[in-house]
Amino acid sequence: QVQLVESGGGLVQAGGSLRLSCTASGNTFNINYMGWYRQPPEKQRETVASIRFSGTAAYAGSVKGRFTISRDNGNNTIYLQMNNLKPEDTAVYYCNAGSDGSWLRPGAYWGQGTQVTVSS
Repeated sequence: QVQLVESGGGLVQAGGSLRLSCTASGNTFNINYMGWYRQPPEKQRETVASIRFSGTAAYAGSVKGRFTISRDNGNNTIYLQMNNLKPEDTAVYYCNAGSDGSWLRPGAYWGQGTQVTVSS
């Protein structure tokens, strides 16, 4: 089993920045895929960014150029630096991980979620 703990959410004004962190613990030796997903109010979950053990990253078009995903393999942690936040970025953000995974098929493990609220 793998446990994921997120931190770093909060309330910020439009144009501001936040950094989310997600640390994996437990049976992490074969975690290759990690990513951030979000679920806005009354909408479906969507992929925000993903990163593989190699460092290969991918971003949703709506966040490209504003968000940066990074990974510290030694500490089993990923980060999501979010700049120039917009009200439409308001959502619960979830960390995801797995030995395998892809943009449309997340890994097996989920964090509890952290709320990000952007005021206009």
